Amino acid sequence: MAASTDSLADILERVLDKGVVIAGDIGVSVVDVELLTLRIRLFIASAQTAREMGMDWWTNDPFFAPKAARNELEETGLAARVAELEARLPGGRDALR
Repeated sequence: MAASTDSLADILERVLDKGVVIAGDIGVSVVDVELLTLRIRLFIASAQTAREMGMDWWTNDPFFAPKAARNELEETGLAARVAELEARLPGGRDALR
């Protein structure tokens, strides 16, 4: 058995640079009736590699980027519409509390 000269850091650098996909399906059946199927897809890569592959969902996710959600509200005009509806309430926005 040949000894590997790659360190953990080298392996991690290669994984993050190229990316790794782990995929699997888990199914639960009783008497040939499928009750539950879980499809698991795991992609491990650096943020830069993920962006290059078109996987940049976190840039628009309100949990990870609250400013993106605020910008989306402003772009669609929903924030102005909500403000208008709140102004119509008796007592204004404070009536909601």
